[in-house]
Amino acid sequence: MKLNQNQQEAVDYIDGPTLVLAGAGSGKTRVITTKIVSLIKNHNYLPETICALTFTNKAAAEMRERITAEIGSDMAKRLTVCTFHSLGLNILKKEHLHFGLGTNFSLFDQFDTFKIVRDIIREHHPILTVDDSEKNAALEALEKISMWKGQLLSPENLNQTAAHAQIYKRYQAYLKACNAVDFEDLIFLPSLLLKTDADARERWNKYFKYVLVDEYQDTNETQYQLLCILTEVYKRFTVVGDDDQSIYSWRGARPENIKTLSIDFKNLKVIKLQENYRSTPNILNCANALISHNPHLYSKHLYSHQFDEGSLIRVISLEDENAESERVASEILGNQYLTKRKWSDYAVLYRSNFQSRSLEKAFHESRIPCVITGGTSFFEQSEIKDLLAWFRLLCNPHDDAALLRIINVPRRGIGEATIATLTKAAKLTGKSIFHSALNPAVTKDLHTKQQAALGDFMRVFIRLQSKINTDKGLWLTEHILDELKYEEYLRSNSESRMAIEAKIKNVKQLLSWIQKLIVGKRNEKGLTFIEAIDRLGLREMLDRQDDNSNNDAVQLMTLHAAKGLEFSMVVLVGMEEGILPHKSSIDLPHGIEEERRLAYVGLTRAREDLIITYCKKRHNKNILEDIKHQGPSRFLEELPAELLDRSNLPSKSQEAQKFSSIDTALEDLLKAFS
Repeated sequence: MKLNQNQQEAVDYIDGPTLVLAGAGSGKTRVITTKIVSLIKNHNYLPETICALTFTNKAAAEMRERITAEIGSDMAKRLTVCTFHSLGLNILKKEHLHFGLGTNFSLFDQFDTFKIVRDIIREHHPILTVDDSEKNAALEALEKISMWKGQLLSPENLNQTAAHAQIYKRYQAYLKACNAVDFEDLIFLPSLLLKTDADARERWNKYFKYVLVDEYQDTNETQYQLLCILTEVYKRFTVVGDDDQSIYSWRGARPENIKTLSIDFKNLKVIKLQENYRSTPNILNCANALISHNPHLYSKHLYSHQFDEGSLIRVISLEDENAESERVASEILGNQYLTKRKWSDYAVLYRSNFQSRSLEKAFHESRIPCVITGGTSFFEQSEIKDLLAWFRLLCNPHDDAALLRIINVPRRGIGEATIATLTKAAKLTGKSIFHSALNPAVTKDLHTKQQAALGDFMRVFIRLQSKINTDKGLWLTEHILDELKYEEYLRSNSESRMAIEAKIKNVKQLLSWIQKLIVGKRNEKGLTFIEAIDRLGLREMLDRQDDNSNNDAVQLMTLHAAKGLEFSMVVLVGMEEGILPHKSSIDLPHGIEEERRLAYVGLTRAREDLIITYCKKRHNKNILEDIKHQGPSRFLEELPAELLDRSNLPSKSQEAQKFSSIDTALEDLLKAFS
C-alpha cells in the first residue's frame, strides 16, 4: 500500500529531530520500517549506524522481520533493532568495568530482588514492618528504588538518613557483591555513565548516526536522557508516539516528554499521522469526542476514508456482573454464528483483572473458547525458573539468587543449616555464597553429611561448567537433564502424570529455544551460550504478558494489555464510576486524564463492532462497598449521543443465534422420534 502524504513526509525528513504524532491505527510501524529502509537505500546510511528502539521484544521482532523483507538478512543483521533494555544490556556488556562488574554478570528478576530487599528490611529496618507486612514493606521499597532509578537518582543523591534511601544503598551494594544488576539498572546505569563520563559519552555519541524510537509517549526520564545522549552529536532522530495512548504513568512513563522534546530541541519537526486504517468512522468519532476532553500540546483528529460509517456503538445496561457476563457471551456467540469470524477476532476488555472471573465462567458455560491474557507466564513456571537459575549460575557462579534457588534442586540433602552457614559467611566477607562454599575455613565446621552433600553439589557444578563452551554450549542443552537427573526429580515431585508431562514439555521447549539462539536464524547471527541466557532472562522480564500462542479463542484482557492490538469486535465492560475511571485514580493529579486515555485505547482497538456495558450494581467481593452504586462512567456522557445505540435490546446476531439454537433443538428432537 502506498504511503499517504504525511507518512511519506515522516519518512523523507532526515535533517533534524523529528516527532511523529501517530494516532491509533495510523500505520506508525510501517513509517518506522520504511524510514529505516530509506536511510539505507536512499541516503547511504550504513546499517550499523542506525538504531531503532522499542518497548517489547515482540515489536522489535516484527520490525526486524519487515526490514529484512526489504533489504535482506545480511544487511538486516547489522542493524540495531531492539528494546531500550536490550540496548542498555549491550552498553553494560561493553562498559562493565566502569561499574565494577565482571563480564558474566547476572540479571536479577522480580523474585530475586524481592528476596534481597525483604532480607535487608528484616536485618536493618524491622521498624518498617511494625504497621505493615514484610511483603508490603518490601514491595513499597522496591517501588521507590525503581522510581529513583527512573529519575536517574543514585543513593548518593538522596537523604541518607531516610530508611528507603539506606535500603537502596544496601541493595545496590548487594547487587554489586553478586556481580548482578536488576531490570531498571539496564537503563539507569548506562544513562548515569554516559551523563557523568565524558569519554564514554563521546564513544557512544558517535556510535549511532540515526536513532528511531517507537511508542515514545511511554518513555521515562532516564530513557529520555539516554535518547538525548545518544543523539548529542548528530541530533538526527525520529520519535513516534501518541500522547493520547500514554497509559503507563504508574510505572514511570512521562507523556510530558513530548513537551520536553519541543523545549530541548527548538528545531523539532512535528508531523501528524491522523488517517486511521483500522476503525469505522463512527468508532473514530466517538474516540475523538472522548479524548478531546484532555488537554493537548498538539491537537489531532483521527479520520477515515471509509464510505461506510459503520454500526452505532451499542451501550448496554445490566443488573450485575453475572448478567453482564452472560450478555457478553451471548452477543459474541450470536455475532460469530452470523459472521463466521474466528474466535480470535473478538476481545473483551476490562479495567481490572478481577472482572475476568465472571466472564470466564460465562464463556465456559456457553462453550466459547477463551484465553485470559496475563495468566501465568511460561517463564514463571517453577521448572523453567529452576533450569534458568542453573544456567545463570553456570555463567556467573557469584549469582547468589540463582545458587539459593537450585543448590538443593534436585534434592541432595543440603539443609537450611548449611545454607545459613554459607550465607552468614558471605555477609561477613562481603563476597558471594559460592565463594564461601569454596572456603575451607567456612565449611570445616559443617557436619560430615553436610560436607558430603555440599561436595556433591560442587562436583556437579564444576563438571557442568567445564562444558559451557563445548559445542558452543549446545552440549549443556542436550545433557543437563540427564546430568541433573531432573526428569526423575519432576516425576517424584508432581501430583499427576499430566502435570509431569506438561513440565517436561516446558523444559524441553526452553532447551530448544536456547539451541535456536545459539545456532541463529536467517536474519540473526548465533549467540554464545552466555549471551543466549542473557537474552532469555531479558525476554522473561519484557514479555511476561505476551501471548505467543496461536489459539483461536476470544481474548479476555485488561485495557493495558490491549494496547497495540486490534480486533473485529470489541466489548468494553464495566464502564462505571469507580471501575473506569478507577476509584484509585479519581483524586490523583491528572488521574482522570490517564483513565480517559485508557478508555480511548479501548475504543480504538475495535475495527468494526464496539459494545460498551455497565452494571447497575456489583457484588464482587474485591470491590469496596462505596464503588457498587456509583452509576455509569462519566466517560459515557462524553460520547456523542447520536452515535450510540442505548436500546438495550438484543442484537440481530444475538436473536439469530437464539432462533438458530431453537431450530437445532427441534431438529434434534425430530431425529430422536424418526
